[in-house]
Amino acid sequence: MKPLKTLSKRLTALLLLAAFLTLALASCEAEKGNNNLYTADKPNARVVNLFSPMEKTDPDAENVARSATDQTVAYAEEQTGASVAYRTYTAEDYQDATYDDVTLDRARNDMDDIYLLNPDVILALGAEGALADLSGLECTQNLRDTVRVANTVDGKLVAIPQEVVAYGLFINEDMFKEHHLALPETPEEFLECCRVFKEAGVETPVGANRWWLETFVLAQAYADLYNGGGTEAEIAALNSGEAKYSDYMRPGFEFLQELIDKGYVDAEKALVSEAIEGEGADFLAGETPIVMAYWGAANTDTAYGRADFTMKVIGFPSSRGQIPIITMTGLGVGANAQHKEDALAVLDYMLSDEALQMYSETNRVISPSKNVEVECVEALKPLNDRIQENVYVLGSNASMKVEQWGNTCLIVRDLLAGASVDECMEKFDRLQEEALAG
Repeated sequence: MKPLKTLSKRLTALLLLAAFLTLALASCEAEKGNNNLYTADKPNARVVNLFSPMEKTDPDAENVARSATDQTVAYAEEQTGASVAYRTYTAEDYQDATYDDVTLDRARNDMDDIYLLNPDVILALGAEGALADLSGLECTQNLRDTVRVANTVDGKLVAIPQEVVAYGLFINEDMFKEHHLALPETPEEFLECCRVFKEAGVETPVGANRWWLETFVLAQAYADLYNGGGTEAEIAALNSGEAKYSDYMRPGFEFLQELIDKGYVDAEKALVSEAIEGEGADFLAGETPIVMAYWGAANTDTAYGRADFTMKVIGFPSSRGQIPIITMTGLGVGANAQHKEDALAVLDYMLSDEALQMYSETNRVISPSKNVEVECVEALKPLNDRIQENVYVLGSNASMKVEQWGNTCLIVRDLLAGASVDECMEKFDRLQEEALAG
C-alpha cells in the first residue's frame, strides 16, 4: 500500500498545525525547488540536522523567546555538546509537493539526521526500514503505552512525539443548559441534542470542516478495539485480512450520513471549509453549539481560548461514552543518518522528562511521558479526565497496515460530496486489499 498518494496536500499540514499552532510557528506544506529550503547551519564540528516545518531563521537570536521546541533543542545541545542545525521548508503556496512528499524524499536519500514526521510518513518510512529503532533510548522508559503503540512499526519504535494531540468536541455549555440538554455520551444522545437544537431554530447544530469529521467515525469504529482488552488481536486480524476495516467503519459513516440527511451538518459547506476558519466564527458567536477541534485550540489566545460563554471539551459519542481521539506527529532518526549517534543522543535529551516538562509547561499540552503532567485549562478537564482514565481511540497507529487518519478523512470527504455509505466502504476494502497485496 502507498497511503501517501491518497492524502490531500493540506491534510498532513493540519496535523502539524495542531501540534504547533500554539507555538505561533509557521507549519506549512512544501513547494518544490530548493529556493524555499532554509538551512540554519552553525559552525561546529558536531552538527545534527533537524528537518521540520518550523520556520526558524536564527535559532541563536538573542533577546527572542525560544519556542517550546527550541527550549528542548537548547537543552539537548547543552547536554551533548552537539549543535542542531534547523533545515526547514517554507512554502509560498500549496500547489506543488507537500511537506510529506519532501520529507519522504529527504529521508530516503539520507539528507538529514532527525525528522519531524506525520503518522502516515512514520508508517511508510518505518516499513521501508528507513528509520532507526529508538527503543534503546533512555527516554523511552517513561513513554505512555499510547505513544509506544502508535509509533511502532514491525516491532521497532521508530518515532516519538513531543506532545500527544487530543481531539474532542467543543461545546457551548450555555446553549446546552438553555435547552435543558445533558452533554451527550452516545451517538443516540448526540442525535437527540441535534434534534432539539434544530427544532429550536439553530440552523446547523454541528459546525464541520473538510478535515476533522473523521473523528466521529474513528470514535465509533474503534471504541471497543482500544478499550475492550483485545487491541493486539483485533489489529492482527485486520492486518491479516481476517477482519475488514469497512465493518468497523460502517456505523460511523452511517451516523455521519444521518447527520447530513437531517440537516445537522451542512455537507456542502463542510466540504469547502478549512479547519476552524470555516466554523469558528459561528461557534464563537453562539450560533453553533458544537464544533470539533484539537486540545491546543482551547488554550488562551488560540482558536477558542477566549470564548464569551462557558465552553467544555468532551469526547466524541460512542458505545463506551465520550471518547477522545489521539494522534501525534513524531521525531525520528534516519537509519543511515550521517550523524546518527549524535542525533540519537540529541533526541534522547529532547525527549527526556526534563525537556518534556519545559515543553509541556510552555504549551500546556499532553506529554508523551507518563511522568510529566501539566495542569490544563478548565474547559479541557472533561477530555483530560478520560485520557487519564486511559479511555481513548488512536486516530493514527503505525501498527495498522492501512493508514487511518488521512484515508478516513478523504473517504469522509467523498461522503460529503455525495458518495453513498456502501461506496465509501468499498474504498476501505480496496485499501485493505492493496495493503495485503503489498
